[in-house]
Amino acid sequence: MDLPRITLGVLAILAMIAMSAWVVRPFFLAVVWAGAIVIATWPILRGLEARLGGRHGAAVAVMIVAMLVLIVAPVWLGAAAIVANAERTTELVRSVATQGLPPPPTWLAQVPVVGERLAGRWLAYTGNPEAVAAQVHPHVRQVTEWILSRVGGVGTVIVHLLVTVLVSGILYASGEKVARGILRFLRRLGGERGEAAGVLAAQAVRAVALGVVVTAVAQTVLSGAGLLLAGVPRAGLLSAVVFVLCIAQVGPLLVVVPATIWLYLSGAPGRGTLLLVLSVLILAMDNVLRPYLIRKGADLPLVLILSGVIGGVMTLGVIGLFVGPVLLAVTWTLVVAWVGDIDRALLVRDSTTEADGGTPC
Repeated sequence: MDLPRITLGVLAILAMIAMSAWVVRPFFLAVVWAGAIVIATWPILRGLEARLGGRHGAAVAVMIVAMLVLIVAPVWLGAAAIVANAERTTELVRSVATQGLPPPPTWLAQVPVVGERLAGRWLAYTGNPEAVAAQVHPHVRQVTEWILSRVGGVGTVIVHLLVTVLVSGILYASGEKVARGILRFLRRLGGERGEAAGVLAAQAVRAVALGVVVTAVAQTVLSGAGLLLAGVPRAGLLSAVVFVLCIAQVGPLLVVVPATIWLYLSGAPGRGTLLLVLSVLILAMDNVLRPYLIRKGADLPLVLILSGVIGGVMTLGVIGLFVGPVLLAVTWTLVVAWVGDIDRALLVRDSTTEADGGTPC
C-alpha cells in the first residue's frame, strides 16, 4: 500500500472541497433556500405540468413567475416604499425637533394596563421641542447608522432572493437529474442506508412545508379576516405580524388576545366575541391541521419535526425552519437503522443457536 500517495490524494480532495465551499459561500443560503422551496413545491410543479399537457418548460416558467410575484415583488415594493418615504420621514423628524410631538391619539389612553401611562409620557413632550431634543439627540447617530445598514441590507436581501429564484429555476428544470445524482452520491457514501436518509430528508422538508408553512398561512388568513371584520386598526400590519409569529412557532396569541381585550374595553363586545370565537378556531389549527399535514408529508414522529422546527429557528434563524427537522430526521433514521442492525444480528444468532440444538447465551 502506497500510504504517502493515498494521504496526499485525500488531502488534495479535501483542499478542493474546501476551496469550492469558499467560492460558493456567498450563495450558500440562497442554494439551501432554493433546494427547500423546490423540494416542497415539486408536487405542485408536477400537477401544473400535467395540466399544461406535459410541457415541462412552461410549468417551470409559471413556477418562476409565481416566485417572483410572491417572494421578490413584496420585498422590492417594501424597499421602494422606504426610499420613497425617506424625504417625508426627514421632514417629520425636523418638525418634531422644532415643534415637539403632536398631541397623542385618543385611542392610546384606552390601551389596557399601559395606555394611560404612555399617554401621560407623550403629553410631556407635546409642544416641547427641548425635551424631545434632550431625549433623541444622544441616539440620533445610532438610529441613522441602523437605518442605513438596514437599507443596505434590503438590497442584499433582494440580490439573494433573485439568486434563490435563479437556482430554483435551474433545479425545477433539471430536478430529476439532480435528485438522481444526489441519491447516487449518498448510495456511494452510505449504501442503501445513505440513499434512504436522502429520501427521508426530502420528506422532512416537504412535511415542514405542509405542516408549518401551510398552517401559518391558514392561521394568518383567518386572523386577518377576523381582525378586519372586527374593525381592529392596522389589520394588514397585524396580519403580517401574525404570520411571522406563526412561522417562528410562537403562535397568533400575542396579536389576537390583546386585540380581543381592546375590543371589549373600547365598548364593542359583539366584535370582541366574534374575534374571540375566531381565535379559538385559529388556535385549534395547531392541534388538528398541523399534525395532519406533517403526517401526510412524512412518516416521522411529530415531536421530532416540531423540535427540529423550533430548535432550528432558535439556532439558525428562518433557514433553520427546514434545516433543523432535516438534521433530526436523518440522525433519527441512522440511529434507528444502527439499533436495528444489532437486533437483526441477535435474531440471526438466536436462530442459528436454535437450529444447532443449543441454548442462546
